[in-house]
Amino acid sequence: MTGQRFVDIRFEGVVEYQAALERMRELQTLRIDDKIHDTLLLMEHPEIVTVGPRARNDGITAPPDYPTFPVDRGGGLTWHGPGQIVCYPIFKWDLPDEDSVTAIIAKLEDWVIKSLTTLAIPARKDNRMQGVWIGENKICSIGLSFLRWTSRHGLTININTPAGRVENLSGCGLGEATTTCLAKLGYEINKQQLIELMIDNMAECIGRARLSS
Repeated sequence: MTGQRFVDIRFEGVVEYQAALERMRELQTLRIDDKIHDTLLLMEHPEIVTVGPRARNDGITAPPDYPTFPVDRGGGLTWHGPGQIVCYPIFKWDLPDEDSVTAIIAKLEDWVIKSLTTLAIPARKDNRMQGVWIGENKICSIGLSFLRWTSRHGLTININTPAGRVENLSGCGLGEATTTCLAKLGYEINKQQLIELMIDNMAECIGRARLSS
């Protein structure tokens, strides 16, 4: 596929995590072979804590009342569940400014930050950890896995998650209650509005436009 980079955006609804993982793997293979466009999966999961290599290596575990699943993306513990936007970019990252994992992560951070600042939410980066922060709290986690520079896994944005669930996790050197949701910080936003802003900002922030239906 040549010319302008387009993204096939798929709204998946609520998907069990293991089913989503299988879908990502299938699409990653198709994208590597140029059989599909870059594809963005937007969904939500029933509650699950994914456990990345860093958490396993450091012996960090979730409390016993949390369901968990081991994954191969970067990072430690990541909570998934109701009240959260989950974005999985199955992208071939080979544009001129995508020459490192650091550069790719920075693009995703900037994408989320621009979309939140449009809603007057003072989102920012923090040198403690990749992702997006508001003040001293993290509200967006990013973790990717690559094969031939084609990604799976992605990012989560905590909009209005169940009380205490994400806050009770401690991982990657961050204390409990560091990660939280926008609602707990006083920002009541419409989930679909943020998704539409992110779609509108794709071309500017990540160099890709929505594929016309």
